[in-house]
Amino acid sequence: MYDRFKPERPTLDLFSSEDLDEIHMASLEILERVGVRIYHEGALQLLEKAGAHVEDDSLVKIPNDIVVSAIESSPDRIVLANRLGERKLFLEGARSYFGTGSDLVNTIDHETGETRKSNLGDIENAARVADALENIDFIMSYGIPHNVPPLLQGLESFYAMMKNSVKPMVVTASSGRRDILEKFLEIGAAVAGSEAKLQQNPFFAVYNEPVAPLKHSRECMEILLFCSEHRIPVLYPPVVQAGLSGPATMAGSIAQGNAEGLAGLVVTQLNNPGSPFIAGSGGVTIFDMKDSAFPYGAPEWHMGDVVFSQLARRYKLPSWNIAGCSDAKLPDQQAAIEGAQSILMSALGGGNLIHDIGYLNSGLTGSLDFLVMMEETIAMTKRVLKNFKIDSETLALDTIAKVGPGGNFLTEKHTLDHFKDEAWVPDLFSRRSMEDWEKKGSKTMKDAAQEKVKEILEGHEPEPLGEEVSEEIESIISSVKKAASV
Repeated sequence: MYDRFKPERPTLDLFSSEDLDEIHMASLEILERVGVRIYHEGALQLLEKAGAHVEDDSLVKIPNDIVVSAIESSPDRIVLANRLGERKLFLEGARSYFGTGSDLVNTIDHETGETRKSNLGDIENAARVADALENIDFIMSYGIPHNVPPLLQGLESFYAMMKNSVKPMVVTASSGRRDILEKFLEIGAAVAGSEAKLQQNPFFAVYNEPVAPLKHSRECMEILLFCSEHRIPVLYPPVVQAGLSGPATMAGSIAQGNAEGLAGLVVTQLNNPGSPFIAGSGGVTIFDMKDSAFPYGAPEWHMGDVVFSQLARRYKLPSWNIAGCSDAKLPDQQAAIEGAQSILMSALGGGNLIHDIGYLNSGLTGSLDFLVMMEETIAMTKRVLKNFKIDSETLALDTIAKVGPGGNFLTEKHTLDHFKDEAWVPDLFSRRSMEDWEKKGSKTMKDAAQEKVKEILEGHEPEPLGEEVSEEIESIISSVKKAASV
């Protein structure tokens, strides 16, 4: 009886399939009628050869059949491994994974509480903390190492992350220089054992993004071409501010952003059909006209992410989302509310890779305390995604009949069999009585998070890189230093 009912992952869809078709058709119309600016001769040649219309030295109009063919040739799923080669993240359907973000200008020092410029040590600490947090599934740099020369920042961050975490990674290579991209590939191959093994079980993806409205820089195109050539998973999420770099309406900005992302997809698939591409949103949201702000906590942003997740599933592409972030300057009540709401929305929306967990100050500042607080929120959200199982065992009719009116279920075998699996137990959130809470020091959530950060940094030992691999990576980075004389 009732055994046919299994738990279903709850999902949030903002629009119908017909609405998604309207957005898709609008994006095709933008690419065909308006076109995009592409500042890369090689990419333009690929497009022109495929039948696109290159009207001057950068404007290209892309017929819809080229776009549809690119969607069809791209992989339905991408699997990211950890640096040990163990397959961990299955980017398909509505499976959701959570990770940190990159390139934060500032860090709130975990010891002093001071907000200061980020450095390489902050990247190492963030990777170590994220490595220890069960519900952080992948990592990014979580800082810009200002104490490292700009040319080396991406490579040094990559190495710092690997030394302090085994988890899958998303890296940034913002210079777009092919010689630097080749060093990322060399390092990846050294860790994986060879380039072929890296392609089989990639442990990192490369972040990249177009420039709204409808522009694709030489650097962006170089990254897309390099990654598709070597079959490295690449992200190309649009960033559009409605009313500033896109139409004031969210529908129009989503259609424009989707067109920008599809243009990048076309280039990768023309360059190497079947190369792994991750779609989604890097931040299609409103522009705050009152404060001239790019608000990370805006509900419109996270509603847009849900729509982009729906579009990605329509295209059968893995998706990229943002959550667990806030415009608050400190990990305060505003940060907790904005972070928790966005995590739940992105998860219910079915985004695959959900990043920027722990961002403050509109994407400018990182806080390990806030990262730990949001990890607890992710744990709660994963319990929601797990849902309840409905069958004859969980409906418990025999147990209810046995206990009867006025009875007690505490000592029943059914309770012993199920209570651990059914109930989520928090790590940091307090459910103690007021009296007990006061006896334990009246600690706030932030106090508990600070203690956990300290405990991890003092006691957690990540899986080490092999000595030979470390030496090879250091040699690769040294060669860049020598060539650039930095």
